[in-house]
Amino acid sequence: MPSSFIPFVVLWCVMAAVVLAMVVWRKMVASHEDDNIHVLDASSVSQSQVQLAAKLDQIDKWGKTLTVITIVFGLVLAAAWIYAGWMNAGKIVE
Repeated sequence: MPSSFIPFVVLWCVMAAVVLAMVVWRKMVASHEDDNIHVLDASSVSQSQVQLAAKLDQIDKWGKTLTVITIVFGLVLAAAWIYAGWMNAGKIVE
């Protein structure tokens, strides 16, 4: 791998680590979710569940966005690396 690609690979690794951290964060937040419906005590339980659902929606939105950006950046980086290798393969070494 040419040394010019190293900063981009490091950036991609950081982005992938952020996506994985978001997955762990979402799992931790979702562990407090109550999957049961409380009919008689609907006021306090439902309000906290609504807030939790809103928080999970925000985490999901950012998680999906960062995942797509990371995948596209990785594909562009791989294509650039293949292209650079292809261009260097045609050069004659003296």
